[in-house]
Amino acid sequence: MEKDMQSDVREDICKVGRLLYDRGYVASNDGNISVRTGEDELIITPSGVSKGRMDPGMLVRCDLQGNVVAGDASGRFPSSEVKMHLAVYRNRPDVRAVVHAHPVYATAFAICRHALEEPYLPELILNFGKIPVADFAMLSTDEVPNSILPYVHDYNGLLLANHGAVAWGKDVWAAFDLMETIEHSAKIFKAVHDLGGGVELTPGQVDHLRGMHEFYRKRASHRDDDAGTANSSKNKGE
Repeated sequence: MEKDMQSDVREDICKVGRLLYDRGYVASNDGNISVRTGEDELIITPSGVSKGRMDPGMLVRCDLQGNVVAGDASGRFPSSEVKMHLAVYRNRPDVRAVVHAHPVYATAFAICRHALEEPYLPELILNFGKIPVADFAMLSTDEVPNSILPYVHDYNGLLLANHGAVAWGKDVWAAFDLMETIEHSAKIFKAVHDLGGGVELTPGQVDHLRGMHEFYRKRASHRDDDAGTANSSKNKGE
């Protein structure tokens, strides 16, 4: 069963890698993807490989210190940005996947150090609140994980100054969806700015949207999951 789960995770990482590449969110060997598969283990994309041309055997098994685990058969080095992924997992036990990419519009906002913070889009408010910009950090150093630490607990993703974007979620598809939301929002913000600025939602509207988070979470779940939760609570007399 564990072997099947690992196989599914590897396949999903490769599928997400191809989507990132096909949509122009990464080029050449850009970006990295990881999934936490255990208390002290994750599977991450290798260094120096196009995310559009990966196969499951290329992916690397690491522990939460970034060391390749015994039995890893890839023969490759983990992504040079593995420390950024580890910073998320160590500080957010609810997170099971991280996606880092260089989508064009989001990266342009990151270069301009312009957060996506104006309350224009309900979807952005529901998923992120806002998308901040972390300070510039030299690639592949401890500066990168340190730069995102102020935001990890309160956000689901952010822009990396002069670098790109990173998103994290309950699984690799959730993390990819959030990356897609970041880039789509950046495109809309660019169009709004080109038109001279938009009309922001009111504070009351923003508060109402934030209060709907749990409603949308339940709508996105399977009905059987909610029924199971309800029955469990009922059996406990809750």
